[in-house]
Parts: sequence; C-alpha cells; structure tokens
Amino acid sequence: MTIKQTAGRDQLGEFAPDFAHFNDDVLFGENWNNSDIDVKTRCIITVVALMAQGITDSSMKHHLQNAKANGVSKAEIAAVITHVAFYAGWPKAWAVFNLAKEVWNED
Repeated sequence: MTIKQTAGRDQLGEFAPDFAHFNDDVLFGENWNNSDIDVKTRCIITVVALMAQGITDSSMKHHLQNAKANGVSKAEIAAVITHVAFYAGWPKAWAVFNLAKEVWNED
C-alpha cells in the first residue's frame, strides 16, 4: 500500500510551499512508505508520539482514524493509551481516550 498525502499542498501550498512539500513528499511520501516498519506499527508510534507531547487536536484525531483504518483494534488502542498514560501522563490519556472513543464509535 502506498500512502499519498496532499494536505500540505491543499492547506498551505501557496502560503508555505516548502513546508507543504516536506509534509506531503518527505514525511508522508518517503517516511510513511518506508517498508522497514509496517503501517499499523507506524500508526501506533505516531499516536504515542503525539500523546506524549499532549497534542490532542485534529491531527491526533486524524492519526487515530488512520490507525483504525490500518487495522488497530479498539482493544489495541485502549491498551496502547493505557500503557503510555503511565509514562506520558494521565490527563493526556483522558484526552486521547475521548478522541479514540469518537473514532472507534464512528461506525
């Protein structure tokens, strides 16, 4: 599966074309398509990194949706968030659980 991202160009293409290029072509084009780590694992790593930083905005929701779409189950994401809560912080886990509940209940 090849991941193709256009959000950078769609949202910032004219305002910040270099950033858009790095976002779409390097981060998502090259990094996310590197086969050394499978996409499901990449999704989990990304959620953990965002949670550890306390990022619970639309980007976290997008990456939770991406994790679900790439095979992360509700039980798996609950276990990941619970585990990371002990290292990244309990309030961060609450915030991410609220988003995860929305995502896994979207069906």
